[in-house]
Amino acid sequence: MMQYQRSSALFNEAKKVIPGGVNSPVRAFKAVGGTPIFLTHAKGAYLYDEDGNRYIDYIASWGPMILGHAHPKVIDAIKSRADKGTSYGIPTELETQIAHLALSMVPNMEQIRFVNSGTEACMSAVRLARGFTGRDKIIKFAGCYHGHADAFLIQAGSGAVTFGSPNSPGVTAGTAQDTLLARYNDLDQVTDIFEANPEQIAAIIVEPVAGNMGCILPDEGFLEGLRSLCDLHGAVLIFDEVMTGFRLAAGGAQERLGVRADMVTYGKVIGGGLPVGAFAARKEIMDFLAPVGPVYQAGTLSGNPLAMSAGLAQLQLLQQHPQVYTSLDKKTEYLHQEMIPLLDRKGIAYQINRLGSMMSAHFTDSPVVDFASAAKGNNESFKKYFHGMLAQGVYLPPSAFESYFLNDAITQKDLEQTLEAFSKTLTRL
Repeated sequence: MMQYQRSSALFNEAKKVIPGGVNSPVRAFKAVGGTPIFLTHAKGAYLYDEDGNRYIDYIASWGPMILGHAHPKVIDAIKSRADKGTSYGIPTELETQIAHLALSMVPNMEQIRFVNSGTEACMSAVRLARGFTGRDKIIKFAGCYHGHADAFLIQAGSGAVTFGSPNSPGVTAGTAQDTLLARYNDLDQVTDIFEANPEQIAAIIVEPVAGNMGCILPDEGFLEGLRSLCDLHGAVLIFDEVMTGFRLAAGGAQERLGVRADMVTYGKVIGGGLPVGAFAARKEIMDFLAPVGPVYQAGTLSGNPLAMSAGLAQLQLLQQHPQVYTSLDKKTEYLHQEMIPLLDRKGIAYQINRLGSMMSAHFTDSPVVDFASAAKGNNESFKKYFHGMLAQGVYLPPSAFESYFLNDAITQKDLEQTLEAFSKTLTRL
């Protein structure tokens, strides 16, 4: 039986000085109830908490730890660089090295700029798209998460072509008016929005594989249709690959799905576990960015040498060992396929979505293809599922609206232990 006394005490203490006791909301376990665990360290496929418990990790720090925690070569790169100073605010060769490597791995991109988070990358990409096109409006999809910039915290309006409305206090109605909402996988609705807003839409921003309403795959023809609509209307197609970049394949979702965007945002894997974001595009678009062009974007810690060292080491490892992607795919597929008969035997309504090393389980009998269908899942069952797995040493995303991210340090033995815990947990649902 897991004990959480130390984590509970630390959470209570944290709430005195940190809003909600956490620095990112999902960590508070509000969606699943209970007390969040506080970690001491992580290594390989495992997390270790303040109460001495060990967990098989299925979030990989929400994606970046694709090789597992504390990979020796990544850690060595960070340590070696730290001895030389942690920040300069002046260019280094490292920035050019990782830029060359990243661009060589992804399709269709000619230049890249590094920032400090996925939020910053998406915010900057939209600003650049607006500057490049001279237009104000963007289209985003309900349930797709692009960080917490004001333009992205928008929920759907009352009709197919209405303006969005803020779903967080602090986001102004004026900001919301330039964000148009569509349903993920609904190409007809996107077509209607373009027709209702002629020559006003600067960009579509989309997660090519969504990861914040569970793992949601694009329907056949959906991304291709967005590509065609952007070409037809002169809009920029932005793929938010903060989650999928360098994870679904070396070239991310663009490579895996065979659809090319005009601009791509990155984060997570590209930083090797340190705070990094990036956005890339062809030179024609990037030439609008300061100091070459008029669109301003800056950051004191952008290209930070520690983050660049970690990211460069991780990308080099992925380039040198492309079998990592095959291995991850096989592990995730095995977990998925072995869960099915266990669920069927219990007669539990479920949907499992998977692509590459991303996966999610939903307790519903309807296909999960967008935010509305994801919201139909039985959240009470998910809460029991989450805590049942946690109690047996398996750490899953503490929300029904998040994707699992497998890491390559997970072994066959870990998968078997996970499935054993899964079977036991199902008896409680």
